[in-house]
Amino acid sequence: MNSADESPSGFADLSRDALAVLVPELLLSGHLIDRSGMAHSIAAFGRDGMTQIAIEEWQVASPIYTRRMQRALNFTGDTVETIFKGLQLDIGAPPQFMDFRYRVDDDHHGEFWLDHCGALADVEPMGEDYVRAMCHDIEDPTFDATALATNPHVQVRPIHRPPRVPADRHPVCAWTVVIDAAHVPPPIPPNFQTVSMSWAARTKLEPIDPSDAGSADYSGPLLSDLRFADFSRSALIRMADEVCLQHHLLTLGFLIAVGTRADADLTARIGRKQFAGIAGLTAERLCGALGLGDDDAALAQVLRLHPAWNPLPYTGVQVDRAEIGVRLRIPKRSGAVADRVWPSLVDAANLAPIEAIARGVNPRYAVHVISDTDEELAVGFLLAEKPFAEAGEVAITRFSTGAEFRFTDRGIPLPLTVI
Repeated sequence: MNSADESPSGFADLSRDALAVLVPELLLSGHLIDRSGMAHSIAAFGRDGMTQIAIEEWQVASPIYTRRMQRALNFTGDTVETIFKGLQLDIGAPPQFMDFRYRVDDDHHGEFWLDHCGALADVEPMGEDYVRAMCHDIEDPTFDATALATNPHVQVRPIHRPPRVPADRHPVCAWTVVIDAAHVPPPIPPNFQTVSMSWAARTKLEPIDPSDAGSADYSGPLLSDLRFADFSRSALIRMADEVCLQHHLLTLGFLIAVGTRADADLTARIGRKQFAGIAGLTAERLCGALGLGDDDAALAQVLRLHPAWNPLPYTGVQVDRAEIGVRLRIPKRSGAVADRVWPSLVDAANLAPIEAIARGVNPRYAVHVISDTDEELAVGFLLAEKPFAEAGEVAITRFSTGAEFRFTDRGIPLPLTVI
């Protein structure tokens, strides 16, 4: 499989401060994938079909990427504390937007609650049926699936949850987490083995350098919040690459779930719509968060940092700057192409996701094919005289309150457990 010829990470050139801004952005971007994908699932399969797709994608993806992050950040274990640490680095629970609060009673008992739930803010205007689909039908099996990655005998159960009564109830929901040997693990979901043997699941990334300034792992106490600036540059690079793999694993689960309900052509069309919607919004947010402009330099940087093209050992994607402008090179043999995730969905005739990324930087960018060989697809970018209209897929994803969400500095986090 092809891999990047240069840096082992697309994030290796960023400063520690920039990485501390980037990682929560990537977590939020991963969460918003469903704002794009589920809209097109509803159109194709109805609300019930969408609900089942959401359950299936998270069930097969979250246990795999949860274990990867535990190993990368050195907080492996089988306790409630380990489960909560994993949630803090999970695209299912991006910080502040999904404002999880935690209490650990002992190794086998704890609670969490949400002081703010961006997902609920997105769904409540759609009516009670959609709230129940998310907060009951989807959350029950998927919370368990994520926690089961840490301990097969854990159960996550609601204390209370939406629909909210009264309508402004806070916290919006609360849950118990109990580990008991008497709890019978649920059956392994269909397609879990397929995803666990994917290239994404098995991608090897650069280890964290323990000598780098800052925290090299999360082996200390559970913290009330993760302040990403406290981690080392090396740890943040690994986090960023792992979070990008979370994007790809969730998308793989999504495409498998759609593919059991549709033929290959419809599955690809839905996949491209999902990709374009989240790709454009993510590019726009990255550009704003990092204070980039709207020129070729900004475009090249956004392309290098975009989760669609990372981590490099998985995608092999390269971004070049030259006198002629910016060139994006997507190899036709890579782990990502073999898994049939985002890089496999673009070709010379299907450039909409790339257009969405470029127009997240500047709405005047047009994409054109430079070369299309057996080895790679290479595209370039030119500025048109007038801006293009926003793609419908991006407009759908922008429906989420996450589109305009801003992270804040909450100061020094509090330890919630004693190590």
